Amino acid sequence: MQDWETGRDALTAPAVARNREAILAALREILPETGLVLEVASGSGEHAIHFAAALPALAWQPSDPEPAYRRSIAAHARAAGLANVRPPLDLDAACESWPIARAEAVLCINMIHIAPWPATLGLMAGAARLLPEDGPLFVYGAFREDGQHTAPSNAAFDADLRARDPRWGVRDLEAVTALAADRGLRLERRFALPANNLGLVFRRS
Repeated sequence: MQDWETGRDALTAPAVARNREAILAALREILPETGLVLEVASGSGEHAIHFAAALPALAWQPSDPEPAYRRSIAAHARAAGLANVRPPLDLDAACESWPIARAEAVLCINMIHIAPWPATLGLMAGAARLLPEDGPLFVYGAFREDGQHTAPSNAAFDADLRARDPRWGVRDLEAVTALAADRGLRLERRFALPANNLGLVFRRS
């Protein structure tokens, strides 16, 4: 994103420092004790490294379709020296096939609104393929509810996203939930998280 620190392999996204502890607290409640967690659209990789350090019994599989982000993920992983972080995968959520066959949990942070809608379609389809029965998909980001933005800041954010790419934008929670249900993923829980964001927990059923 445009406010990331660049000029080196390990990129820094300022928003990570602001939301990682709140997201981690939610993940502690819904992730399995052991197994593999796939993160779709890992971006800089800072979330994956932070969560892997805090939850060492889980294996973490970061991924991103952008080479610069995969380099950043690898650089953060090298610096952290964590044994439970796998090399990043080249994974495009919108693709019909992913380079991984199974995961006990799937995590996606701040992708749905900064990607064309087919990425959300692919995320739900991919999670439905990979997850075991009752396995969680955790999605974090800004959403509209009942056709309305939940805060003026989210409305401004939405306008900025659409100005940068008309295929982007804050999505309707009802549309995302209905799409998930069509793929056999039921909305089990929602977390109200800082800065007018939501953490949504879907379970494969």
